[in-house]
Amino acid sequence: MADETYKVVILGSGPAGLTAALYTARANLQPLVIEGMEPGGQLTITTEVENYPGFEKGIQGPEMMEVFRRQVERFGTRFLQGEVSEVRLSKRPFELECEGKTIRAEALIVSTGASAKWLGLESEERLKGYGVSACATCDGAFFKNKEVIVVGGGDTAVEEATYLTRFASKVSMVHRREELRASKIMQDRARKNPKISFIWDSEVAEIYGEQKNGVSGVKLKNLKTNATTDFKCDGVFMAIGHKPNTEIFKGQLDMDELGYLKVRPGSTYTNVEGVFAAGDVADRVYRQAVTAAGTGCMAAIDAERWLEARHHAESELKGAAAHSG
Repeated sequence: MADETYKVVILGSGPAGLTAALYTARANLQPLVIEGMEPGGQLTITTEVENYPGFEKGIQGPEMMEVFRRQVERFGTRFLQGEVSEVRLSKRPFELECEGKTIRAEALIVSTGASAKWLGLESEERLKGYGVSACATCDGAFFKNKEVIVVGGGDTAVEEATYLTRFASKVSMVHRREELRASKIMQDRARKNPKISFIWDSEVAEIYGEQKNGVSGVKLKNLKTNATTDFKCDGVFMAIGHKPNTEIFKGQLDMDELGYLKVRPGSTYTNVEGVFAAGDVADRVYRQAVTAAGTGCMAAIDAERWLEARHHAESELKGAAAHSG
């Protein structure tokens, strides 16, 4: 695997990356998928997926990604587990450093997705995994008959809160505004759930607890009055959005002010020829599994056509040189 050159390297193994792998593998481009630190992407920390076409009864997120993976392996996709620490896009072929190996790629599809945002509190960092979580699906079962809070007010926050009511005795949603940002159907679902209550115009200023015994409560700050109150709870779940995983491309690929990769309208082309972006890494609007898969397909087709045109041009150049020689 060390110092090999691949026609296509795909960064990320969520719906975008694996759909790109499916199309490039079937086009006989023998792609390499570098899985990253979260193989399967965000869907592996999602429970029921009911809105992906083809699964009429719904499917669990991790199971769906397992189906994706088996399908792409069938066509010869290769996988490398690990995280890319550096990319050099000014070189041809592109160079990627991954777990001590240098991997070269003629074309690169970036589908590194987005990661959960955190509040940035010292106590939050200290208690991650000890009562503080950004994944209800992963950790909800640890809070049977306990009281938890969910920080956030969008669709994700409502989904997390609703899921947590399967286990927790009470779920309090803490939101900076006085109304949720979630879609109407999600808001209605939350309001109708007897286990969910709301704490408006507030933020978590501190999380109380020790690693030994877990979270014991939070300090809440009212953003209108600046008053602080202590609130007893056994767990804190963050659902305040995501940030794109684009750090290693800073200074090489064009990004918007939030760090999402910019692509040419109607395509997956980035500002660097031969580098394509798919999925949540370039999508700040929709962020759905099905849209990620759609752009994964687009990136694969764009990469395939780009490689074909490039090889055709190189062949013509060689032919012309041989003719003139």
